[in-house]
Amino acid sequence: MIKTFNSYFVTLLGLGKIKFIPGTIGSLATVIILYVIFHIFNVSSNFVLLSLVVIFIYSFYAVSSYIKDNKNKDPREIVIDELIGQAIPIYSYEISHGTEKSPDEAIIFYCICFILFRFFDIVKPFPVSFFDKNFKNSFGVIMDDVCAGLYVILSLICFMILSSYFI
Repeated sequence: MIKTFNSYFVTLLGLGKIKFIPGTIGSLATVIILYVIFHIFNVSSNFVLLSLVVIFIYSFYAVSSYIKDNKNKDPREIVIDELIGQAIPIYSYEISHGTEKSPDEAIIFYCICFILFRFFDIVKPFPVSFFDKNFKNSFGVIMDDVCAGLYVILSLICFMILSSYFI
């Protein structure tokens, strides 16, 4: 029972088992889910944060359990790490400035976050590559995407600072 639950959990209900670009599909699903949560259902950001923390903590166990008997310690079908990494910049955007975000503005920022996250997750600049190469366990699987999500935030902050000087 728990093995089946963990399989559905780490593959985002089986999305990761789609043969073509499962990481991108997992990231896109996260963008859609978070948009619906924040802009259609208007769920409290505190509840979303609590949910993300629980997902983050449980994912270490679930990924570890899923890869235990697998030779590949970072199989493509594991996309819970994409959910965690992609959620970092989107959640940060949603809580930034404490103002209401229009749905149109949110779509633009969600798309930017999606593109930047996929870029950093694929290119793997340091320390994303460090976690990916040196930790062949659940920690490495998850933390490389956490770092990619943090790179998105850093990129957006740098862009805002630079644009304030030139606009």
